[in-house]
This record gives sequence, structure tokens and C-alpha cells, in this order.
Amino acid sequence: MTAVREALQENRYGRSADQRADRKLKIVGAVLGAVLIGVVGWIGYGYVAGQGISAEVIKFKVVSDERVDVHLEVRKGTGTKGYCTLRSQHEDGSDVARKDFRFDERTDRIDRVLSLRTTSRATNVELLGCTDDGGAAR
Repeated sequence: MTAVREALQENRYGRSADQRADRKLKIVGAVLGAVLIGVVGWIGYGYVAGQGISAEVIKFKVVSDERVDVHLEVRKGTGTKGYCTLRSQHEDGSDVARKDFRFDERTDRIDRVLSLRTTSRATNVELLGCTDDGGAAR
């Protein structure tokens, strides 16, 4: 003879410990997921809304051993004033020019060709960053 074991009737004795633990884990996971989404959204909004000035070096041309012309495009708020810092380097990596260019125009986009005077022949031009008058570097 074989002994047949009767299965417990469902819900007769309440939830098992595993079911309670699963439910708690789901609740904790949902709360942590919502908090993570909120933090990422808050940081993203702060980054996008806080962009006072952004700029890009479109191209540059080494004119001579003492000069580099740089085409710089600046995007900013209409009322935002500030400056951008450019650096030019020699092929060995040493700085040959560094200059801040100020932008006070009441437009949201500025395209300008600027000249950098260098101490020796430059091989590149780099935009180090832009700063608005009201805050930190962007």
C-alpha cells in the first residue's frame, strides 16, 4: 500500500511565509524604482535647465606660428552674459595660447571667428568651458 498524502486546501491556513516575503520585496522594489526614476529626472532637469551657455568649436585654422583662427558657435539664453575659455596647444602638449572670450549680446546664438595669438606654432584648439555671469562653469 502506498500512502497518499492529501494536499492542503488553498487559502485554508492563510498565506505562506514565502508569499508574504515576495509581496514585501515587490513593494520595496517598486518604491526604490520610483525613487530612482525621481532622482534621475531631477538631475536631468537640473542639468538641462542649468545650461547657461554652451559652445562648440566648429573649426580652426593655423594661420601662422603666432596666430590661430577659431570658428566658435555659442548657444545661450537671450539675456545670459558670460565668457568661454579657449586653449591652444603645441604638438608636444604644452599650452601656446589661452584666452577668455566674452559674450554679452542679447541673442540666443552667436557664430564668431576669433583669433588666438600664440607663443609658437599651434596644432589644436580646445574649448575648456563656458561660464555665465551668474554661476559655475558649464
